[in-house]
Order: sequence, then C-alpha cells, then structure tokens
Amino acid sequence: MIPFNKPYMTGKETDYIKEAVASGKISGDGIFTKKCHRFFEERYGFRKVLLTTSCTDALEMAAILIDIQPGDEVIMPSYTFVSTSNAFVLRGAKIIFADSEAENPNIDASTIESLITPRTKAIVPVHYAGVACDMDQIMAIANKHQLFVVEDAAQAIDSFYTGADGVKRPLGSIGHLAAFSFHETKNIIAGEGGMLAINDERFIYRAEIIREKGTNRSSFFRGEVDKYGWVDIGSSFLPSDIIAAFLWAQLENIDDIQQRRRQIWLQYADSLLELEKLNILQLPTIPSYATNNAHMFYIVCQSIQQRTELIEKLKREKIHPVFHYLSLHKSPFYIGKHDGRELPNSDRFAECLLRLPFYYELGDRTKDVSSLIINAL
Repeated sequence: MIPFNKPYMTGKETDYIKEAVASGKISGDGIFTKKCHRFFEERYGFRKVLLTTSCTDALEMAAILIDIQPGDEVIMPSYTFVSTSNAFVLRGAKIIFADSEAENPNIDASTIESLITPRTKAIVPVHYAGVACDMDQIMAIANKHQLFVVEDAAQAIDSFYTGADGVKRPLGSIGHLAAFSFHETKNIIAGEGGMLAINDERFIYRAEIIREKGTNRSSFFRGEVDKYGWVDIGSSFLPSDIIAAFLWAQLENIDDIQQRRRQIWLQYADSLLELEKLNILQLPTIPSYATNNAHMFYIVCQSIQQRTELIEKLKREKIHPVFHYLSLHKSPFYIGKHDGRELPNSDRFAECLLRLPFYYELGDRTKDVSSLIINAL
C-alpha cells in the first residue's frame, strides 16, 4: 500500500519532548518555543514570529490584528482551504473571491484591482503548493489602495519569491502578516501547529497580547510590567512547549527533509512529463519568480471523469491519491453570499486537480505510482 501521506520522524522528537517535560515547563513559550522562534527569525528574516496551535489560529490572529470589522471586504482566491476564509468571516467580513490563474491555482493577481471597493480591507494571497503568488503585483495594488496583505503561507515553508528588483525573499516575509502550518501533511510538522509571522512592527506588541488571551502576560514575564491583566481581546493561541519540542527536531533537519522532498518531486515530474507532452494531463507550473519547496506533487486531469476513473484505478492497486479543495464560492455556506461571478479556473482545479502520494520515505516508489498512472491513461 502507498498512503497519501506518512508523517516523517527525524528520531529526536521524543527525546526533545522528554527534555521539555524535564524542564518543568510544558505550557507555552518554553525553551523549545524560544528555539523555534529564534530559528525562523534568523533563517528567514521575519521581524517577529509567534508559534500558534494551528495555521487557522494564526489567520484568526491576523484578522484581529488588522481590525477586521463587520462589512469589511477581504479578497482571496476561491480555490483554498476553508480556514483562509473562516478567519475573516468570524470577524464579520464579506469575502470577495478571485479566480485562480490558468496555469496554477494561485490567485490571478491581474483581477484583484477590479474587485476593490471602498469596503476592501485586505488581500489574502495563498501560496498554493508552496509556489509564490505574484507578490510584486499584489503589493503594488495593496500599497496603491492602502490595503493590508496577509500571506496564507500554510504550504510555503522554505519557499521564496524573487521580485523585479532581483531580491529573493522568503514567502511569508513580504506581506504585513503571514500564517504557516505545521500540520502532519506539511513539509515540517508538529502533528498540529502553526505560526504567525509579523513583518509590520506596529502589530508585534498587540499580537503577543491577543495570543495570550488578551493579557499582557508576555510583558510581565519579561519584567516590563509588575503585574498583568486583561487589556484587549484575544484567545489561547499559543501551543504547548511539547509541540514546539517536536517541531524543533524537524527544524534541525529541514535541509535534509527539503532535499529529499525535492528529489521525490523531480522523480514524479520526470516520469510523467511525456503525458504532459501528449496533452493527456498537466503538471505543476512554477513561475520564473518562484522556487519549488516540494510541498506536494499534483497533476491536472482533463476532466472530472478522467480524475475519478484514475482515482479508482489507483485505489484498486492500494495507492491513495486525493483531490483537493472545492471552490469556496460554490460552497453550501457561501454560495448565497457570493456575487455570482463565474470563476472558471478555480472550478477547473476543483474538478481536475489530483494530489499524488508524497512523503519523505516514499523514495523510488514514485516510479510505481507514475507507472500505474501512465498505464491507466
């Protein structure tokens, strides 16, 4: 059997969890949380990072930080996970869904400006499969209209964008805020877990308060105030140091993990290239400004029927691919709230995109998967 995903353990996770327990502090912001924070700030240049219990929580913190109010509008792709939208809907926002690009599921930046109204508050680009959106264009639009940009970088750890100025920037470091995921299906995992990256200094102090249930507890522990109390809205967004201990073992091995995943990605691409040349399916497209962090490997079938038949054939061979998102503008919850625009590229990816098994230990079994796809099509 080849499962869709298999969480990878480096071997140090349980050692560090025991160390966290032995330290006597297993609640949030312990020794391993601090190690993880320092790693991300130093390696990727994020101004400030805060681990969270999930990427969803990081997005919800972002919505609070940019002061989303009922009636505000937020532009984002329809082809994304529900958490991207929920974080802002929970604050009363109206979601204005944009279409994907024709070549990949990322938001079509050329359509964003036409969707802006006096109620628009933010743009939320989603770096699908860890591949960068056109951030120069998005930031230019945001700056022109004085909008916030929250990068949904759930899949984008260790991936980069090179702008027109030639500077290579980590995804998550370009917008005002960014949210990352360490769910077990991601490159770097903690079971569940996430992170808020803060690139605009004005949000740092309040982010710590929101994350600590609306209290200035972090300032108290740094000795900046003599007592702490309730000073703002917030929730319990910080994870246990046990989660951070697991994550730290992963971060110590990030280069090895990324190298192996890129090898697997290239094996898939090389094996299936002939099918793309024959126009039987489409392989992932990486724009010239983006890098590939090998978060996933997907194919785009010609139709939903072709995809359904391929899934059935692979499952009969005990190989488990999965389709991904459904267009949110057509979801039962939001279809009545959508403005009626057709988003054909989003719908095409919803009907035709298929994610192939992908995990660290897959190795040469990519050839088995590829061979069965070739034979099936």
